[in-house]
Amino acid sequence: MKITVVGMGYVGLSNAVMLATKHEVSILEIDQEKVLKLNNFQSPIQDSLIETYLKEKDLNLSATSDHNAAYEDTSIIIICTPTNFVNSKVGFDTSSIERVSSQIHELGFNGLIVIKSTVPIGFTESLEKNFPELNFAFFPEFLREGSALEDSLNPSRIICGSHKSEAKEFLNILIDSAQKKYIETLVVSSSEAEAIKLFSNTF
Repeated sequence: MKITVVGMGYVGLSNAVMLATKHEVSILEIDQEKVLKLNNFQSPIQDSLIETYLKEKDLNLSATSDHNAAYEDTSIIIICTPTNFVNSKVGFDTSSIERVSSQIHELGFNGLIVIKSTVPIGFTESLEKNFPELNFAFFPEFLREGSALEDSLNPSRIICGSHKSEAKEFLNILIDSAQKKYIETLVVSSSEAEAIKLFSNTF
């Protein structure tokens, strides 16, 4: 199965490396320097375990800035683009997710789109209304910078923000790709998952 990850920050890269141990993974990233580094088995972020995996593991992983190449024959798209909090707007800047969703819509993609970026409550539902042909799910991340891959491989819990069968299948992919033998999971609505993420960040 081919999985496309959009964005090569801590969340995107750690998930891509973990999933690439068992699946074909392509990372779509606009920063050419990051693309070049990853394709030379160098980590563009500071994470010792990611560096070890890139050097020692047999990963089916590549990076590109070409949208067509990244999305070709993919089954799942994971959006991990920045959504920084903007004080002047008193909210998250979700424009990058909206742009990616529009691109995916134009391609006629009919697989699962997983959002892992931090978003406000109700955002995934609003995307589903704006792009009714697309299939969205929200899976929050609980990662620490510097140990993002370790936290991905051994998650404290996995929250599936969708009751759709495709989202539950992706939940099983995450469980199968992790090292931890027993992982607590919870299947809720996208808005409930968004609330869990925001409350977790607050605490």
